[in-house]
Amino acid sequence: MVLVVTTALGLMAGLVVDGGRQVAASRRATAVAEQAARAATDAAAASALEGSPDPRAAGSAARAVLASDPEVRGSVTVLPGLRVRVETSAEAPTVFLSVIGIGSVRAHASATADLVRVP
Repeated sequence: MVLVVTTALGLMAGLVVDGGRQVAASRRATAVAEQAARAATDAAAASALEGSPDPRAAGSAARAVLASDPEVRGSVTVLPGLRVRVETSAEAPTVFLSVIGIGSVRAHASATADLVRVP
């Protein structure tokens, strides 16, 4: 009986700790995706003041944000209609779940930004 309860408590602790790591990875991936999308709109806004938003500058600004965080991987896609889509993923090592062969947890996030023209 004690062994069963101890095992159950250990599994619950593992889910809490490693679940927290999953949530932290998800928040980090989301924050970086949103940051990169904001950087894209900022870069496009600067060029829009001179006439038209520059999708290349927007994409470059978003990629620079992705490159600044080594714990998050991602991609930037400039879509038709002056939109930028940023997709990210972050991975966190597990503590308790590694005992059963799950060495890490991964989180994914995305953000889309519209590059607007200044009238």
